[in-house]
Amino acid sequence: MVFPPKCAKFAAEKKNRLIMNKRISENVWYIGTDDTTIDIFESQYPVPDGMSYNSYLILDEKTAILDTADMRKADEWQANLTKALDGRQPDYLVVHHMEPDHSALIARVLETYPALTIVTGRKAVPMLSQFFAATPFEGRVTAVKEGDILELGSHRLRFIDAPMVHWPEVTVSFDETDGALYSADGFGKFGSLAHTGFYASQDPNWKDEARRYYINIVGKYGVPVQNLLKKAATLPIKSIRPLHGPIIDDDLAGYISLYDTWSSYRPESDGILIACASIHGGTMEAARKLAEILRATGDRDVKITDLCRSEISANVADAFKYGTTVLAAASYDGGLFSPMYDFLHRLQIKAWSNRKVAIIENGSWAPSAARCMKEMLTGMKGIEITEPVITIRSRMKDTDVEALEVLAKAL
Repeated sequence: MVFPPKCAKFAAEKKNRLIMNKRISENVWYIGTDDTTIDIFESQYPVPDGMSYNSYLILDEKTAILDTADMRKADEWQANLTKALDGRQPDYLVVHHMEPDHSALIARVLETYPALTIVTGRKAVPMLSQFFAATPFEGRVTAVKEGDILELGSHRLRFIDAPMVHWPEVTVSFDETDGALYSADGFGKFGSLAHTGFYASQDPNWKDEARRYYINIVGKYGVPVQNLLKKAATLPIKSIRPLHGPIIDDDLAGYISLYDTWSSYRPESDGILIACASIHGGTMEAARKLAEILRATGDRDVKITDLCRSEISANVADAFKYGTTVLAAASYDGGLFSPMYDFLHRLQIKAWSNRKVAIIENGSWAPSAARCMKEMLTGMKGIEITEPVITIRSRMKDTDVEALEVLAKAL
């Protein structure tokens, strides 16, 4: 990590910083909060390690708050802001993203600092009144567009439009002094900073939880993410400061490469995911046998997941990780067993594509799972179904094992 000259004195202490030490460069402070009591993020994603709501403060000739936090942590965030300001009055509140986990405290900030100006993207302006109908915004908002600069003194924030990463109003900013990209939800991850560490290099699980975060929250919008990555490639970025998760200030090329892979819908691994939805165990027996055959005949990573007993967002992330997925499911009510249906539905809405797929169905009297799975796969781009499609009748037999061996060779 190469620090700008003003930040050089902080380089030596970087590795030893604790999260409680919020200063991240000469004039920039971290004022965000950890949420360790939240159980489900966005009312659907389990977060056993909590979440961070990141917010930053630039203390220059002009003072700028960069985003707020979720209402759950309002008092803690305001205390962090007040302490960092140390009696100064903020001039600007920069709003990169209007989702409530980052913008919930806008009205409170305006009430506390009535002379402050909100700086945000043009598409965010009407959202302000949507979220805060009782707050007067007239004359208190400056709308910015691509390329606009906010002069703070030695710090200059250059704004970059990032529509649909992952809301249409998103803008990111680049601090030309620190070389810092304030990336909104881009490069975010699940987990509190107390759990992960303040910097991504301190977090051994960054990839897995960042993948789960990206695929499930931003994954549908690969093209907009690619557009933002192209813009970012023209900037001398030294640090990425997201709205969730640790700051990235080391091996930026590696992290950006992962984002390029994920947003291009390319597999991260040539391994095989076997996703199984079994009612009474017969389908799972076949899935495990296939895994055994695959592991015995090759050196590819083979992962088996029980869709009935595992967390769906992790399964969706794994489907994006691996280049090949085997779908093994029971028939149910003349259709498809619901855990598999739910899994494929999630893949549909997240634009899963460009993968090889194999199908195993089970049915005691009228197998229907394969037909339903094929119908759901039809609407996805670049999906190649590997033959043979295998039908199990209640329980696996010797002839079924032979068919699984043929399928393993085909994979």
